[in-house]
Amino acid sequence: MRYVEHHIHMYSRTTDDYARMAAAGFAVIVEPSFWLGSARRSPQTFWDYWNHMITFEPTRAKAAGIDYYCAISVNPKESEDTVLADETLARIEEYLDPQVVLMVGEIGFNNTTPNEERAFRKQLQIAVRRNLPIMIHTPHVNKLKGTIRTVEILKEMKIPPHLVDIDHCTEETLPTARTFEGCWCGMTVYPTKLSPERAAKLVQQYGPERLLVNSSADWSDSWPLGVVMAAQAMAKLGLPESTIRAMVWDNPIGWMKQSPRFKAPGV
Repeated sequence: MRYVEHHIHMYSRTTDDYARMAAAGFAVIVEPSFWLGSARRSPQTFWDYWNHMITFEPTRAKAAGIDYYCAISVNPKESEDTVLADETLARIEEYLDPQVVLMVGEIGFNNTTPNEERAFRKQLQIAVRRNLPIMIHTPHVNKLKGTIRTVEILKEMKIPPHLVDIDHCTEETLPTARTFEGCWCGMTVYPTKLSPERAAKLVQQYGPERLLVNSSADWSDSWPLGVVMAAQAMAKLGLPESTIRAMVWDNPIGWMKQSPRFKAPGV
């Protein structure tokens, strides 16, 4: 079986991880912008980071035989400094132009504050104007509160649901995310988010329609092969191969195809 990893932070992973993913059957990955572990102090550090994703990471992926795409954004954890966020976003659109940039993300909430919402709204407007898919981060704490507010904003701003992936959904938040009818909902297989078994049970409960699964692997203890682990857990539950294929290949390909820049492997 071939796999798509639609949310992984390869900036924090070694080249060995690319090799492991290729050997496991990954053909496509998407790397969204994320918090690097310490506060950035100038917009230039954002621009250099985005440039790294646009120019260097594709070469590492290509060497392993993996198609690489990325998503550009000011992450919610970095949006409390409104002056820095505004200065950074003043140049974001030039970094959305390269062919390898598939979407805007990840954006959304960390602590569900007014400053986070301000940056969230600005980037939603940019994504819609450019007709780009949108990857949305839901909080690690007060998760339901952040997800409720996310859905309220998306509805209020009349964001096209088909462009949106509301990510990091759990048993607590998936029903709320699904009230934004027509959107995609992502589940993250990660030690502090969802086990492979819990993700598989959510697929069993809700069915695979417009559901996605990823690893969001980063600096922390995490699983670059989380999508494979989820597929194995689904198989143990007795879910049909068509459902598993939908979760690890068909669905993420379908979501990403909304960007004219995306080319599915073999196409």
